[in-house]
Amino acid sequence: MTIRFEWDLDKAASKLRRHGVRFETAARVFTDPFAITSADRIEDRELRWRIVGMADAIRVLVVVHTIREATEAGEEIEVVRIISARKADRSERRSYEDEAG
Repeated sequence: MTIRFEWDLDKAASKLRRHGVRFETAARVFTDPFAITSADRIEDRELRWRIVGMADAIRVLVVVHTIREATEAGEEIEVVRIISARKADRSERRSYEDEAG
């Protein structure tokens, strides 16, 4: 299934200033085979997910997102809307490293 990423441009700019992480970089976490995904919370009747994984060789990030399925040009796609992205804290990084081996 094809994955498409989307986000609110104003929120992306705000989070970049606050956390120093670009949403374009955060999207790379979804290619990490060792990433840990869990349900985060329900907000506005929408389930938010949390994924912890490597975005590049040195940064473990936490990305909060929603997922919905859509059809484009007759093809089923998964639309991932990134809501927030930040560097993992020490305990999140340790949990990720324990799981990843």
